[in-house]
Amino acid sequence: METAIKKSLEILRNGGIILYPTDTVWGIGCDATREDAVGKIYTLKQRPERKSMLVLLDNAGRLSQYMQEVPDIAFDLIEQAVNPLTIIYPGAKNLAPNLVAGDQSIGIRITSDEFCNRLIARFGKPIVSTSANISSQPAPAIFDEISEEILQGVDYVAEWRQDEISRSKPSGIIKLGVNGEVIVIRE
Repeated sequence: METAIKKSLEILRNGGIILYPTDTVWGIGCDATREDAVGKIYTLKQRPERKSMLVLLDNAGRLSQYMQEVPDIAFDLIEQAVNPLTIIYPGAKNLAPNLVAGDQSIGIRITSDEFCNRLIARFGKPIVSTSANISSQPAPAIFDEISEEILQGVDYVAEWRQDEISRSKPSGIIKLGVNGEVIVIRE
């Protein structure tokens, strides 16, 4: 794992994109604060920039660095979540402009994956996490399902957990409104 983390860090610091295992499906990632790096992912995925992507953080204590105000309920939701949970927060800040949705919201998941946690902790910034597929194609549940186009389009493929065959699914998604409303988007 250490070799994969070191190489991933090198790529992220240089504005590149990586293919890596997460606590859900395999993901494509980059430095979530670099507009140029985020643009590379949109191009690779053939995804319109108006469809924002989520980011991963290693702990909830860092949420306030990337949004205007963290609703109190967010910490309760994170703590009580049994499965991976992405929360869409209003008022994003300090992130690449092309990553933030038109309403200034951003989806953030506090990852429970050891590889991701260690990578993000050492990188010191959030990383983008979007499924490793071309837009409108199915998200690969295991490494062997990732298309050649994606494999060839990233700057580094993490050599970690590639042989796992257990199928994960995408995270649940909840959106928090500016007035405290909670909307379940995907369970």
